[in-house]
Amino acid sequence: MKTRRSERLIDMTRYLLERPHTLISLAFFADRYESAKSSISEDLGILRRTFMIRGIGVLETLPGAGGGVIFTPGISKKEATEFVEETSKKLVEPNRILPGGYLYLTDLLADPELLRNVGRMIATQYSQSSIDVVMTVATKGIPIAQSVANFLNIPFVIVRRDSKITEGSTISVNYASGSSDRVEKMELSKRSLKEGSRVLVVDDFMKGGGTINGLRSLISEFNAIFVGATVFAENININSQFGDSDVTSIFKVTKIDTKNRILNVEPGNYLTNTDFSYFE
Repeated sequence: MKTRRSERLIDMTRYLLERPHTLISLAFFADRYESAKSSISEDLGILRRTFMIRGIGVLETLPGAGGGVIFTPGISKKEATEFVEETSKKLVEPNRILPGGYLYLTDLLADPELLRNVGRMIATQYSQSSIDVVMTVATKGIPIAQSVANFLNIPFVIVRRDSKITEGSTISVNYASGSSDRVEKMELSKRSLKEGSRVLVVDDFMKGGGTINGLRSLISEFNAIFVGATVFAENININSQFGDSDVTSIFKVTKIDTKNRILNVEPGNYLTNTDFSYFE
């Protein structure tokens, strides 16, 4: 059914936002709205300018017979900086301190708006990288992995520390905890990850890096490729198994005094490790 421009713009916006990193031909939109390709091109020009001005992302046109448009969601450095500053205020509440140098993050990671921003930020960092799968370990990293996967429009897989009969046969690795002398186990279904997959690891909190190191070992067992790791927060007071450039953190905990209930949180290395130029 032929539609007016205002109706096309609304529907095209919805369609593109729901299908990031997907090539969509102009012919598809022309058929969908029973409109000329020239009109569709004008509509896309309006959306391209609006997406950029509003910091929604980049709408790129690929020429040629096999071309079309691809929407890449992202965030500007200004908006990301504002998010880090505002969320830091929520993180420094003393009642977040948990025994063993951990933080209570469940309420924050249950906030849909915060999760959207975190997912968009991590997706921005890897928007120009070739990523096939987002990986996390159960359970607190799951909402972050799902949000990132939505913005990158790729699957996510969940590594577990105990067997589930519904997973079928699995591959497991033992790894040394970064914050203790314990040796722990993690496993993943053999069907979850294909050989050669490029994997992005995300998690909620890094204390010593042991979990991420274990995930990296598990990825190699599948003959897959570890592309990078980003965590919501890290405790820099614990000796980490990684250097500053190996793992990206949005926030870093610089002090946890469980006795006196003192907590200091600063921006992590996300803002310096991320190239925002594509979205500026």
